[in-house]
Amino acid sequence: MEMNNLNVEIISTESIKPSSPTPSEHRELKLSFLDQVAPSSYTPLLFFYTADQLHGGDDHRERCRKLKESLAETLNRFYLLAGTLVEAYLVDCNDDGVEFSETRVSARMSEVMEKPHDVVSLLRLLPFDHDAVLERECILAVRYNVFECGGVVVALCVTHKIVDGTSATMFTKAWAAACRGDDKYPVVPTFNATELFPPMEIRGGNRRQSRMDKIVTRRFIFNKSNIAALKNQANSEAFLNQRPPSRVETVSGFLWKRFMAIAQQKPPTKAKRFAVIQAVNLRNRMDPPLPPNSFGNLWWFATADAPIDEEQDFPSLVAKIREAIKEIDGDYIKTLQDAEKSMKAKMKMGQMVYSGELELYSFTSWCSFPLYESDFGWGKPAWVCSPGRPYKNVVLFVNTSDGEGIEAWVNLTETDMKDFETDSELLSFASLS
Repeated sequence: MEMNNLNVEIISTESIKPSSPTPSEHRELKLSFLDQVAPSSYTPLLFFYTADQLHGGDDHRERCRKLKESLAETLNRFYLLAGTLVEAYLVDCNDDGVEFSETRVSARMSEVMEKPHDVVSLLRLLPFDHDAVLERECILAVRYNVFECGGVVVALCVTHKIVDGTSATMFTKAWAAACRGDDKYPVVPTFNATELFPPMEIRGGNRRQSRMDKIVTRRFIFNKSNIAALKNQANSEAFLNQRPPSRVETVSGFLWKRFMAIAQQKPPTKAKRFAVIQAVNLRNRMDPPLPPNSFGNLWWFATADAPIDEEQDFPSLVAKIREAIKEIDGDYIKTLQDAEKSMKAKMKMGQMVYSGELELYSFTSWCSFPLYESDFGWGKPAWVCSPGRPYKNVVLFVNTSDGEGIEAWVNLTETDMKDFETDSELLSFASLS
């Protein structure tokens, strides 16, 4: 399944610093409590642009020059991305810079795009391994990959410790606009999360731990018609006098049902409940709402659970997910601002998972993010993906390129994936590719 002949040769590497020095009053940025408890891994992002899109425009040297110049300009506003992460409580905005590397890839882009199950090859296009432990606590790195056919992949690794999905796409949108010369509505981030969610005194909590389980990633595509069929099944009495289930609610409930079915086929465990957590953007749920350009980890998880020994029908699971998300309102968020209380609740859930009492799966949706609007002057990307997470039982939803389907990137242990990817009920609504 892996392209053993995919050779990625690094041509150049340099550090891109903000085009203007960061003012002294912005040299230190404390992490918020939500930053502190965010995952310590790096989020990978790959933007694919075909040779046809690039034909007749600038050559690779000129595109690289524009990318670097616009990156330096954009870092003036997103200055923390050029800094250094210190422990788990502070960003030193020291203008150390963002590593920018250029590569030549010994393959045609179509060979990679036609094999999205080959996550190993996709990860080779990143600036570094998304679960890397680096000498310097790097916040962002970028790579410009040029294929034999002339196609290009712009790849990013950005730490989740201070950047959530909304923030990552905010930055790429701003960088792309600067690169194509569109300064009509410049994106100006605000860094006020620490005022809203004061940090705890946590030292040495930023280092990543080695993973004991071998994690396998697969992409499952739910097209428009299959999502419609699932929504019809889910739209039962549980949603009487309510809006019908959304695409993400529907696919989340369906996958939860399949995960439960597979778990129930295994030998009995001491687990009593089966839970899913759904990442929820807090920006528009706070009272008053935060500006959309608020930067940082401004999300929390909605938790839905069910007894592991009781049969659960599909509509009720979808309804449970909706109700859990609805609970994340202004009043709930005020309780999150008590860091110590929130930390205790998070640790309690962690202990239940670690002890085996709770089976837990995590869902994150990027379907509302404008990923396909990342036009660096070459048009919209042909494909955007964020492959692989160094954690088991994690699912990421991303829109298909037509905006109507959903790509579900599922990360399971090797053993669980063997059962999951052959599940007949799953494959009747999703294609594995």
